[in-house]
Amino acid sequence: MHNVLKTLTHSTCCVSICYALFSSLLPLPYHEVPEGRDQVLFYSPAHPHLWDPAQDMKQRRGSLLAPPTAMATMVAQKLSHLLPSLRQVHQMPRPSVQPEPVFTVDRAEVPPIFWKPYIYVGYRPLHRTWRFYFRTLFQQHNEAVNVWTHLLAALVLLLRLAIFVGTVDFRGDLHALPLFIIVLASVTYLSLSALAHLLQAKSEFWHYSFFFLDYVGVAVYQFGSALAHFYYAIEPAWHAQVQTFYLPMAAFLAWLSCAGSCYNKYIQKPGLLGRTCQEMPSALAYALDISPVVHRILVSPNPAMDDPALLYHKCQVVFFLLAATFFSAFVPERWFPGSCHVFGQGHQLFHVFLVLCTLAQLEAVALDYEARRPIYEPLHTRWPHNFSGLFLLTVGSSILTAFLLSQLVRRKLSLDRKTQ
Repeated sequence: MHNVLKTLTHSTCCVSICYALFSSLLPLPYHEVPEGRDQVLFYSPAHPHLWDPAQDMKQRRGSLLAPPTAMATMVAQKLSHLLPSLRQVHQMPRPSVQPEPVFTVDRAEVPPIFWKPYIYVGYRPLHRTWRFYFRTLFQQHNEAVNVWTHLLAALVLLLRLAIFVGTVDFRGDLHALPLFIIVLASVTYLSLSALAHLLQAKSEFWHYSFFFLDYVGVAVYQFGSALAHFYYAIEPAWHAQVQTFYLPMAAFLAWLSCAGSCYNKYIQKPGLLGRTCQEMPSALAYALDISPVVHRILVSPNPAMDDPALLYHKCQVVFFLLAATFFSAFVPERWFPGSCHVFGQGHQLFHVFLVLCTLAQLEAVALDYEARRPIYEPLHTRWPHNFSGLFLLTVGSSILTAFLLSQLVRRKLSLDRKTQ
């Protein structure tokens, strides 16, 4: 029992000493002292009004020698003054950083250039920061599905390219260059499309400019598809018929498709003229690009057994025709106006079927590259340098066309602001 009391006494003394040291370090407010009193202007927890140094020293010295029970009571009283102030500090309001609000507006609050047929809400406001529009990648609006369909497809194709790099000698095998170009062209058009749908709401100028870049990506993909079909999928009989003009004509039609789409976007004519400028060059380009595949399907006697790549070629044709139908018809939103603001738009279905077309096409081309080498090697002895030059010419001319039309847009918008 004696040892227990001794231990308790030592513990209480230690607590008292720590509290005395702690209280001496606290920032203490002061009170005014009446004249004639030789006292220091500080506050003491034991004496809430005035502090006498000599008297306080006696009290502190006495507190160190106080009995354990009295010591514990004194410590509890002194801590009771301290705890409310700590609670007040904990409850003090802290400044919070609120994120920039992300919201959508109806189409009456955006210029007509941004309007979609039969889509009335879900538009993003203009003239926000670039960070705002990048953050809308994870928000719900009427372009969200269009962004994600092509963004995810681009990531899948990058993974497919990584697999190709492990199995195909792109550096040493000249016959592998068209395969690399079609994969690169596919990733390009998917990435530019996702970027255009994500950032086009920044302003009218950027709306035009990003969709011009989107059309550049489409032109690059058109020529890449034509090159892959001409190099790997073509039959010798069809090659003999078209070899002199196929690739130059494919490059020209790819550029014409880009120029027509950009011009249609610039003039903003929804009637026959606009559709002719955009859709006629694209239809002609596709008819030429797919002709080696169609000829091969028609002349193959038993494709299911002898030519497994033909199944993928058939799928890519079907998927492309479905994509073109949804692109042109604006269905199903035409049937349900005002009900397809986020999901169910025809352009979204166009994206989905175009992605399926691209994936089926790449699988078919990869199979042809591996299995048809004895057929295509004798046909292409002088083409690598020629088609590389045509590919760069298509890319350069399409970018230049998009840039020139973007400058016309800038001038047009500047004149419109001056006349307002």
